[in-house]
Amino acid sequence: MSSSLLFIVSQLPLPTLLLITPFLFQKKENITPISSKITELNESRSELLGRVQSLKQDLQSWRSKLDTQVKVYRDELTELKKTLNVEVEQLRAEFQDLRTTLQQQQEDVTASLRNLGLQDVSDDKHAPSQETKIEEIGKEEQKVAPEEDNAAS
Repeated sequence: MSSSLLFIVSQLPLPTLLLITPFLFQKKENITPISSKITELNESRSELLGRVQSLKQDLQSWRSKLDTQVKVYRDELTELKKTLNVEVEQLRAEFQDLRTTLQQQQEDVTASLRNLGLQDVSDDKHAPSQETKIEEIGKEEQKVAPEEDNAAS
């Protein structure tokens, strides 16, 4: 083998060497096809390396786009969370206002009932609950209503 061919062969990776070893011991007239095969393999190797590099760049680009999208979604979620917290606080305040209003109305109804003499003011501790009073009023109205019906007949 010539020294230039030995130099070329020594630069090749092991898998390539294993592929071309049978060709190295052929007659001199077959040397030209071996060098063309080596050139072809080198070109193929270069092409594959280029494709791998391109795929790496595509992957990096994809990761970058994905990171950007994740950041956008996180920002949106943070904003939604803030808005939701504000709305929850508003609802709490509204419910507290409703609770206060209902308590005031209940106190007003109690005061009105006292004024009408339906509740014993002197005996507040033993006074029946509001529901009991309302039930009693309802029963009294039911008793009056049938009497009115009988009187009309």
